[in-house]
Amino acid sequence: MLSKLLSIYENAIMFLNQPENPADQLYILCNEAENEWIGIPKTDVSEKELNLLKTIFKLVEVQTTANHSASNGWYEFLFSNGPLPSYPSETSFRLIQFHMSSDDANQIEMESALKGFFTEDVLIIWENGSRGIVIEEKTQISLSEEELISMSETLESDFYVKISFFIGKLHSFTLELREKFRQEQEYFSFGMNNLVNPHIFTFERVFPAFLAHHLPEELKHKVNQEVIELFQDDPELFSTVKIFLENNLNASLTAKRLYIHRNTLQYRIDKFCEKTGIGLKDFHGAFTVFLACLLFEQNHK
Repeated sequence: MLSKLLSIYENAIMFLNQPENPADQLYILCNEAENEWIGIPKTDVSEKELNLLKTIFKLVEVQTTANHSASNGWYEFLFSNGPLPSYPSETSFRLIQFHMSSDDANQIEMESALKGFFTEDVLIIWENGSRGIVIEEKTQISLSEEELISMSETLESDFYVKISFFIGKLHSFTLELREKFRQEQEYFSFGMNNLVNPHIFTFERVFPAFLAHHLPEELKHKVNQEVIELFQDDPELFSTVKIFLENNLNASLTAKRLYIHRNTLQYRIDKFCEKTGIGLKDFHGAFTVFLACLLFEQNHK
């Protein structure tokens, strides 16, 4: 019976058993007759709706731990314009957002897995059933981008869901942190919707495409049209050039990603340079061509 609420509250989460340490931002309801448990984000439920739900189901009172109090403080700060959580002013934080392809994963198990890769001291707050944030203090930061890629692949194998991360910058602990997080949140959403879905997003990976997307139309038309016309005639050449640039002009990595021989790759790169007169090993040439790649990709999705 509780499962019917999933069609009303899309961010709700079903639990197989009574959750031991549910997120503070959830109302936990129980159908004792069928041993069903569900968590609904408090922001999704009005007072009138909550009173109605309490007449049908049991509202479970959750014992708040210090860790959950800290998570709740961060949630209020980031999403409800609440005050700064209580930390020394000289503290710095990195906020790593994550998005799962399904909201069926058990949050408690996912949190346990994430803390196994990071540290037990990180805070994890949930935006909804499929998105959340890992909050790291500067002293806790340990995982590199390559390690996060490996972690996402492991989690995908263990939980049967695809998971993507946006690695935020290290920010000082001030009120400006909320606005910086919201900007990173915008970049993450843009990357998820517009880029070929990698495991890891960063500002540097997203911003070029973000910039190309928001260029005025008159500037978009001034980008080297000969390059774009060449890509239209030869889509294979487009993918080759773009992947070559994304791999920092590394021929071995590019050939491996394309499953072609290095000689084949070199032939295609030489063909592009000959037809356009643009050298890809020149920074300015590479920048211009990469911008053309992004615009071409956005117009041919």
